[in-house]
Amino acid sequence: MDLTAATKKLETLRTLMAGHTDTSEERRILELLTGATAAELNFLLTNVDLEALLSDMDDRVLGPDHHTALLDLLCSRRAAELSLPVRASLVTALQVGTTHLEGERRVRDLFLGLRGRELTTFKNLLDAGGNHQDLEKLLFDDVDDPALREEILAHIRREAEATPSGENKVLSDIDDTFYANLKDQRYPSKTVYPGVLAFYSELDRGPGLIPGREGDLTFVTARPMDALGVVENMTLDTLREHGVPPPAVLSGSFAHLLGNSRIADKKFDNFQRYIRAFPEYGFVFVGDSGQGDVEFGDRMLAAAPQAVHAVFIHDVVDTPEATRQSWREKRVYFFDTYVGAAIEAFNQGVISRDGVARVARAAQESMAGIAFKSPGQREARQQELERDLQRAAALISPPVAGR
Repeated sequence: MDLTAATKKLETLRTLMAGHTDTSEERRILELLTGATAAELNFLLTNVDLEALLSDMDDRVLGPDHHTALLDLLCSRRAAELSLPVRASLVTALQVGTTHLEGERRVRDLFLGLRGRELTTFKNLLDAGGNHQDLEKLLFDDVDDPALREEILAHIRREAEATPSGENKVLSDIDDTFYANLKDQRYPSKTVYPGVLAFYSELDRGPGLIPGREGDLTFVTARPMDALGVVENMTLDTLREHGVPPPAVLSGSFAHLLGNSRIADKKFDNFQRYIRAFPEYGFVFVGDSGQGDVEFGDRMLAAAPQAVHAVFIHDVVDTPEATRQSWREKRVYFFDTYVGAAIEAFNQGVISRDGVARVARAAQESMAGIAFKSPGQREARQQELERDLQRAAALISPPVAGR
């Protein structure tokens, strides 16, 4: 690609888009994009506001249908030339605001034009936008025509059967799972639990020698979704501020805020949507014992026993050992520290032995920096961690027979 020529075309395109666009300017935009090479087209679409571009092009009662012509050009005639990030950005632009039937059809076309691992990559790009406009919202809220939605989901299902990813999506609760926030008084409020970020990373990485694709972390929360996504976007900002790499968030609703069973119901509804969006993946869930997560995890395992590999529950209510053991038989594993969680995850084959060591190191370093309210509080948590560190050490460096 001649970068100088492409840059001049970009300057022309931005000039044409500035202010109100009339019929002649819209026609020139179409001519510019139609005449661009594949490399130039991707360069132009990467460097302009696609939402603005779509809104600048109009269909007229008397006159040319430039908006439809643009959609034909990008979503049909030249869609195969677009890179996956550009396709994803185009879908996100179509997703903003009210998604009309014609826009939904174009979204459908962009999905059906991809297969196998390309389709998986495309879906992951849509899910990693860093705001509430994610894949789950696109498929189940923005695409409201049931026939179009089912056409997309059927295509996703067929491709998943033909090309399983071999990886796991990591689902996690937030409050009292990622950081102390509701029932857990053992740590200062808003403390990120020692080792939790490393644990997420190892679950995402997987148990193999070659790391899996990064970015498979999604938070499932009871926090309510609002029409503008304000609460979800605030949640994403909070997670980023605490060091979480860009995740997706599956939010709750105001109607499901009261009662553990109702919270579990909403989370389970979200899981059922999510597994339909990503059927080529396996799943693990990390939650806590304080707010419906045990019930939710149990329902996940019952609904998809082959896809859900394990449920890990951070115990914040001192669950009796006999109760913990009964849940173990159902593949629901209670833990006190994230080192303990890593040991359970290794035993279930979802992280590596080296991963346990990395979680252990991270937990030790993080614990040292927590400003506990009293020496007694620190001592209790330190003893808990030391117990699991000793278990991890035995796992990482097992004793040699005869010594």
